Amino acid sequence: MKAVLTKDTAEKGAIVKGAAKKGAVRKGAAGKGAPRGRSPRAAVLIAGMVAALVALTIGGVALARRTDAVASLDGHTVTRDELLFHMRRLTPQVENEIRNDSRPQDAKAGGKSAIQRLAARALDEIRRDKTALVLAKEQHLIGSVDHADFLTELAAENERRADAVARGQVVYGLAEFAPEEYYSHRLTELTTSLKRRLSADADGPLRVTDADVRRAFDADRDAWSANATTYTYATLVVPVPDGASTEGLQRRVAAADRLAELADREPGARLTTATQRGGGSAAHDQELMAVLGKLAPGEISGPVPGTGQITYYQLNGKTVDEDAAFAEYSRRIRQSLIEEKFTQFLQRRVDSSVFKVDTAAVDAINAEDVQQ
Repeated sequence: MKAVLTKDTAEKGAIVKGAAKKGAVRKGAAGKGAPRGRSPRAAVLIAGMVAALVALTIGGVALARRTDAVASLDGHTVTRDELLFHMRRLTPQVENEIRNDSRPQDAKAGGKSAIQRLAARALDEIRRDKTALVLAKEQHLIGSVDHADFLTELAAENERRADAVARGQVVYGLAEFAPEEYYSHRLTELTTSLKRRLSADADGPLRVTDADVRRAFDADRDAWSANATTYTYATLVVPVPDGASTEGLQRRVAAADRLAELADREPGARLTTATQRGGGSAAHDQELMAVLGKLAPGEISGPVPGTGQITYYQLNGKTVDEDAAFAEYSRRIRQSLIEEKFTQFLQRRVDSSVFKVDTAAVDAINAEDVQQ
């Protein structure tokens, strides 16, 4: 732009200068002793024209930029297209919230219209996401946080995938990303890389030490040790005809110290013993753990009704291999702590960021703009 301005200025200056020179020649020819060159008045006029031209050109460019920008985050521009992109992404979510809002229409979202509510939500998302992108740029994971560069990267990625498909190569994931899909994919990858990098440095803000992991484990042993607990228990299954009263059976169980005392007294009763290690994804394992996990050693459970039968459980004992539990869960605990630290770290960056919004530019966006 500077070269163009210089050229325009030089050309206009040359044109005016040439005209002045010709005028001087004619004037000199008409009268003797006429001064040659540019008069002071002409010089002032030319300088004013040049200044006006430069101001008009620069002002036009600045106006175009102001029109395109709707906000900025720590000096990084948020464009109108970028805001519309996020508003379109969030439209289904905000529409659903408004539809399920039981308050009167004029009280929803503090009296804001649907488009204002959508714009506010999109700006909140932009502030958080762009802060994460700025962090990624600081860590040299990306070269730009601009929305236009994101779209360029998307086009290049889709072209790469299309070329790989044409060559018969394996393409993991989608063969072609929609902008919304690629945005989520890219942001997830960048935040994962950020967590890895910021936690790997000994002085990094997400650093988690072995001592941190152990303290978290010790503070919530029951949660982390559940799958490392081994239970020994007895089960008493007593047949009960449909519709028959179980009050007498319940009294006898309550009076007994052990289920074994009832095994020979209740007609058709079956007593078994077993060992169960915590965990397991099967429904039966989960139901069993829900019962055993609440019992103290020697305690008998309440009746568990079934089809034509009643079942009672007695916990005989339990052991916890904490070393095995720590070895198994330490990695998960570490990752959980890193996630927690990252959430807090990112929120501090968001809170300390300088986020400026051009309210007039945002208010100029209407529903038709979002639907395009």
